[in-house]
Amino acid sequence: MHPFFKSILRMDKNAKIYIAGHNGLVGSAILWNLASKGYENILTRSSSQLDLRDKKAVEAFFYEYSPEYVFLAAAKVGGIVANNTYRGEFIYDNLMIQSNVIEAARVFGVKKLLFLGSTCIYPRECPQPIKEEYLLTAPLEYTNEPYAIAKIAGIKLCESYNLQYGTNFISVMPTNLYGPNDNFDLEKSHVLPALVRKMHLAACLENDDWDGIREDLNRRPVGGTDGSAEEAKLLRLLAANGVSRSEDGMVSVEIWGTGSPRREFLWSEDMADACVFVMQNVDFDDIVAINGKPKEVRNVHLNIGTGTDVSIKKLAQLVQETVGFSGTLTFNTSKPDGTLRKLTDPSRLHQLGWKHSVALQEGLERMYAWYCGTGTR
Repeated sequence: MHPFFKSILRMDKNAKIYIAGHNGLVGSAILWNLASKGYENILTRSSSQLDLRDKKAVEAFFYEYSPEYVFLAAAKVGGIVANNTYRGEFIYDNLMIQSNVIEAARVFGVKKLLFLGSTCIYPRECPQPIKEEYLLTAPLEYTNEPYAIAKIAGIKLCESYNLQYGTNFISVMPTNLYGPNDNFDLEKSHVLPALVRKMHLAACLENDDWDGIREDLNRRPVGGTDGSAEEAKLLRLLAANGVSRSEDGMVSVEIWGTGSPRREFLWSEDMADACVFVMQNVDFDDIVAINGKPKEVRNVHLNIGTGTDVSIKKLAQLVQETVGFSGTLTFNTSKPDGTLRKLTDPSRLHQLGWKHSVALQEGLERMYAWYCGTGTR
């Protein structure tokens, strides 16, 4: 056992644990991980049951239920289009959600809180791989700047509360995540789930599997259109979302950008395991100590990643192989690439005793099986 762990009060199996955002990709993975480890006293509320942007409602919830541990996984998230289009919503909603929950955790004496951010907090032009200390050293990527600023504020809120009030609030920054309960909305999803869905629909179109296309759109309507629409309308819908069939019957999938940017991907259940590991075994003081106990305490968050990356072009090819789509991939170079490379340095978390276990190819196979309804969880 790591020497840091000696003085830590372990999270008891009967501890009252609140997961904010339990229905999302991150929160559902944490919920599943905790349940698999025998934790049963878990509090959850959907956004319709508890609006975390409402300070009074959050305070009332904490007052009534007194959670001992909090996983703050609730957030407004999306891909390049959503981040750049709904800039005001992304900064406001995320600032309100995290501020209300973190403040309530302080006021009502939560033993430990884990705040989940994103590696988009780092500068656009950042040395690779990205170390935690690179935070706030250069300008952010413009397209997701509002979201990134909100998450940086959350990190600093946890850090400042720890220093002033003696709380034990830890911030973790996962790299790009994928897995069960991901967001497959063709406008608002991140690159990997968008690719999986596009390739799935393209494979159905390639095989004239209209039942498969209709079933997909019935489960996840696009722009209010479901599988009951006439075939011509569905073809127009698919084409508008980058899945098209030419007059000679060839099916192609359009991908934004050049395909050259590189991204790192972490299986969501690995991420959840890392979060539970940190909650069980790591305190704020441990992270300060691993930094050499500097006079100015900053950048005491933890990267969660694999330390390996892949180009978007290669990723698209891997998804194509996994799904079984044999058509053409086209790259729309008029669309933005975003940051050219985002690779984390997870060595700080490795030093504390955790490493990922699921490689990208295995994760893609699991994700597609889940998407098709044949996988577990």
